[in-house]
Amino acid sequence: MAITYKDAGVDIDAGNQAIKSIKSHVQSTYNNNVLTQIGAFGGAFAFDKDKFNNPVLVSSADGVGTKLMVAIQHGKHDTIGQCLVNHCVNDILALGARPLFFLDYFAAGKLNNLTFELVVKGLAIACKENECVLIGGETAEMPGMYLGEDYDLSGTIIGAVEKDNILSNRPAKQGDILIGLPSNGLHTNGYSLVRKVFEKKYNFSDYISEFNQSLGDELLRVHKSYLPIMDNILDKPWLHGISHITGGGLIENTNRILPENCELKIDWSAWDRPALFEIIQSTGKVPEDDMRRTFNLGIGLVAIIDKNSVDKFTNHLDNLNELWFQIGEVTQTK
Repeated sequence: MAITYKDAGVDIDAGNQAIKSIKSHVQSTYNNNVLTQIGAFGGAFAFDKDKFNNPVLVSSADGVGTKLMVAIQHGKHDTIGQCLVNHCVNDILALGARPLFFLDYFAAGKLNNLTFELVVKGLAIACKENECVLIGGETAEMPGMYLGEDYDLSGTIIGAVEKDNILSNRPAKQGDILIGLPSNGLHTNGYSLVRKVFEKKYNFSDYISEFNQSLGDELLRVHKSYLPIMDNILDKPWLHGISHITGGGLIENTNRILPENCELKIDWSAWDRPALFEIIQSTGKVPEDDMRRTFNLGIGLVAIIDKNSVDKFTNHLDNLNELWFQIGEVTQTK
């Protein structure tokens, strides 16, 4: 008896139809730099080198972890792509780079065209918001690797920065002030712990009065992009560093950009933690040290500012109506 690829669980026709369904979303992100169309073997991007004196390309790749399991179990797929793009944008922002283009990888046990379209629609929304092109990607149907219509999602971003403006060229120093910008919830970290904390007490569809929405909707809040906030001040000499608060929490992520002779002094009382983190801690009896290492606790980005120029940065934030907290300082290693 003959066995076809479709019999093995891979439907090429369905895959082709899926690509057609996302075409308009992808093309909505294109600009004059894109030289290829969707379906090509690669994405061609005409780099506008005239905008730079000494350009450096900056890249990063990431996923959204087990936040995907919340999206799958809650049946909400239209925001997870935004989380992925914004996470990657923030990662290269920590080097002072602005995004040029983005590529995604979507793999499922069995391709659900509607789910796929919703995910890509989210990717396209965030790409447009960050002035970034969704230039290409890979879609794979992999029965046996993933269960049913479960899927995985990852992405790669390419951006650019002037060599002289790479933020690592402006190291932090003793006395610098830490300004924290609020997160929009969990962002994309800590979901393995969160699911374990809530799995026996709640369903994702349960309405939680403290959130004014369901638990699933709260956990799927979009990972915030900080590019619109930081864009106009990336070249300022008083900006000594940007820390994107992801896995490892505030201390471990910010330590990554400190010189060896410096350390952090954090005032943990400088901001009120959002209710979500309080409920996670109380429901799961999670130790404070674990909370600080696992979650952003309400601070999604830390800017390290020269102590003599803090007002320049906070005035910038106030003009944008952005909330901020002075959360500590850089001190000399003892």
